[in-house]
Amino acid sequence: MKKFGELLAAVLVMASLSLCHAAVAADDSSVSSVQPFLGRWDITITTPSGDVPSWLDLYEKAGVLRATMTGRWGNARPVAQVSVENGAFTLVDPKDEEAAKADFTFSATLKSGKLVGTVNGPDNGPWTWVAVHAPSLIRSGTPHWGASITLFDGKDLNGWHEFKSDYFPQNGNWTVSDGNIVSPGNGPELVTDRKFQDFKLHLEFKNGPVSNSGVYLRGRYELQIENESADEGPSHHTGSIYGFIAAHPELPRQTDKWRTYDITLIGRRVTVVLDGATIIDNKEIPGLTGGALDSHEGEPGPIYLQGSEKGHVYFRNISIQPAE
Repeated sequence: MKKFGELLAAVLVMASLSLCHAAVAADDSSVSSVQPFLGRWDITITTPSGDVPSWLDLYEKAGVLRATMTGRWGNARPVAQVSVENGAFTLVDPKDEEAAKADFTFSATLKSGKLVGTVNGPDNGPWTWVAVHAPSLIRSGTPHWGASITLFDGKDLNGWHEFKSDYFPQNGNWTVSDGNIVSPGNGPELVTDRKFQDFKLHLEFKNGPVSNSGVYLRGRYELQIENESADEGPSHHTGSIYGFIAAHPELPRQTDKWRTYDITLIGRRVTVVLDGATIIDNKEIPGLTGGALDSHEGEPGPIYLQGSEKGHVYFRNISIQPAE
């Protein structure tokens, strides 16, 4: 009887351990089902008008799934409604953010490491979308800078082309006047024909009255230029990487005065010098800003000047030193 009792006790202990392991496995399964969805994602949305870039950061905070998203325009912003259940991802982008009649509902599942799904809500939808993990863009060593390349000769727009967005009114065109490039005001964007990876960029700009523009690095990250956004947050002001990195110190806005940007971009790390003062010092750009040309962050991209915002902004002495 003693041996039988010992055997029975051993069986009960093993059964208890098995139940505990099963419970832990169930909890681990619940956690691991969310894990593959976490991180930064570069999104391409396919619409009847063409592909649209977007960006998403999924993370957990205090055990709750959270999301930050850059939509078709604007800045990165928190999204309240996001979930992963039974391997299915759902995010609701409020209609006010999309200037739409209905909320945009993003649904997807993981396929070969990608998020693949649909967007319901657009008038001409549903759309489809695919997201890939955003690259780290970490660089090793110190770049060797090549020779300086003049991007604007003060005479014409050779080497540039206009890019028209379907989301904003398109009035006028970019012009060259008195040796300066002049933005149209609520018109198309202006994009270099050439593409670059890591670089040092120099340019001078001047804001006309009540004006807004920006310099997009690799066509994906907007460095803000404005004199009409005082009521918005610091990351929307001149010298900021729009919605991500505020200038520090923030220098006073200027109208009808020439100013100088010297910008260094290495991987995701950016340094911005405005009028000789360092206002962003080797900070990481997390992801796309609104208005990006595409979501292919690992690839070279152009320099582009924003023309879809209001007023006239002037540019001159634009040159770039690519890393070799």
